[in-house]
Amino acid sequence: MENIALADPGAQLSVWSLFVSASWVVKLVMIGLLCASVWTWAIIVDKLVTYARMRLALNRFEQVFWSGQSLEELYRTLADRKTTGMGAIFVAAMREWKKSFEKGAKTPLGLQTRIDKAMDLALTREMEKLEGRLGFLATTGSAAPFIGLFGTVIGIMTSFQAIAGSKNTSLAVVAPGIAEALLATAIGLLAAIPAVIAYNKLSSDASKIAVRMEGFSDEFSAILSRQIDEKVAPKA
Repeated sequence: MENIALADPGAQLSVWSLFVSASWVVKLVMIGLLCASVWTWAIIVDKLVTYARMRLALNRFEQVFWSGQSLEELYRTLADRKTTGMGAIFVAAMREWKKSFEKGAKTPLGLQTRIDKAMDLALTREMEKLEGRLGFLATTGSAAPFIGLFGTVIGIMTSFQAIAGSKNTSLAVVAPGIAEALLATAIGLLAAIPAVIAYNKLSSDASKIAVRMEGFSDEFSAILSRQIDEKVAPKA
């Protein structure tokens, strides 16, 4: 274990001075936790913006979809665009609808099954986009305190070795070394607390958006089912 000289009892216990005087293992732990904290906040901001845009897109699509516009006209409007959310589910279903009729759909059950599969796949892709990188928040929230604690343990062991070597156990001598070690735990909590709160909040928001898209998928499936009965059943 690397031994370090005891800090000057009169030295100022600023965060930077504690970081500089820490051992290289503790420094690596601190730097890693700081990087995790920065990436955590980047994910949080990105997800908040993404979810806000998604909710706005869902509201707009629902307004247009239930306005009475024909499905064919709406499909032509969205087919060549980059759609998300309900729009992506709608386009996937309509594309399968048109392909099936172009090839001559023969059974209502087979057509309905293919359309439902297409909507399920589109919904899965949309949810993967929404939930992407949330796992990092969960991992950071659960692991960061323990990583910080590891740095603290290493720092305290190193400080005790230096104290034993100097044979000076006064509080003024011990305090700087202990403070250096505890800084790692503090940084670990700094990374973990926002990650846990954000993960719970964003997971809840993603679930609410998923429920809205699943509800639209079921409603649209029912609409297409009625039209399939009207078009395919008489031919059969």
